[in-house]
Amino acid sequence: MKKNLLIIGLVMLLCIVISACGSGNSSNGNKEKAAEETTRTYQSPRGKVDIPTHPKRIVTDFYAGELFTVGANVVGSGSWSFSNPFLKDRMKDVTDLGDPINVEKVMKLKPDLIVVMNDENYDKLSKIAPTVVIPYNTAKNVQETVKMFGDIAGAKEEAEQFLADFEQKSKSARKKIAQVVDKKATFGIYENTEKGQFWVFNDNGGRGGQAVYNALGLKAPEKIQKDIFKKGDIKELSLEVVPEYAADYMFVTDYNPNGDSKTLDKLKQSSIWKNLDAVKNNRVFINDFDTFYPYDPISVSKQVDLITEMLVKREKENK
Repeated sequence: MKKNLLIIGLVMLLCIVISACGSGNSSNGNKEKAAEETTRTYQSPRGKVDIPTHPKRIVTDFYAGELFTVGANVVGSGSWSFSNPFLKDRMKDVTDLGDPINVEKVMKLKPDLIVVMNDENYDKLSKIAPTVVIPYNTAKNVQETVKMFGDIAGAKEEAEQFLADFEQKSKSARKKIAQVVDKKATFGIYENTEKGQFWVFNDNGGRGGQAVYNALGLKAPEKIQKDIFKKGDIKELSLEVVPEYAADYMFVTDYNPNGDSKTLDKLKQSSIWKNLDAVKNNRVFINDFDTFYPYDPISVSKQVDLITEMLVKREKENK
């Protein structure tokens, strides 16, 4: 009898030990699974990077606007984003990290993700937090941009909502413009600099290109489409060839950082400029650099509004 009781006791003890071990393994397994779920592998242009699934504190050099688009929390940014008028309210609590961004300042912010265009300090930054490099012009339009940063920030729903709202806005703006602009009219985007250089731009170089060509669906002259769009580039023009790249409507960004350049006045006084159809028909728009330089989705969305208002107002004035 005593022997049977001893055997029963040993069996019960063994069951308890096995149960405890199983529970421990399950607990360890749950912890490992949880760890896996908090990070994921992102395929960046520099290769695979393990990043937070839902990053909480992001530092960037040039992509503050793109990250704000999908509701990400940006705690530090390069200096140039602070001059963007469309991000002014959002940048109030963001630390200015300089240009290029200061590694020591980045470290103090304790980010859990770093997203940069410039990779010169990649090795140092990647020791602070997972670092994703997105080279300039990786995304070709608003749609690609929003999806990419929605993926990086773990904000797919926010990205989808922004794109839905953006498409609705663009559709409404296209209808307004169609009421005042001939459907065969051409549109060009240019920039005059403080040094007297005159550039023509493509659809993805800032200066309102995304708004004009992609969101609003307006067409560039064939010369621009052939020489600029297909090459994905911008081009400096001598005054003599400006008429070859002129459009029915011309948006000219005035780059005059110190406010003392007279090159735009000189351009306007030239006979070549005065003889352009866009000038004769009062369809030239001189635009502020800070307002039309940005190309993040938030800025493009605002530029859609501005350009639509400009075109509608000008056509009413020209009647």
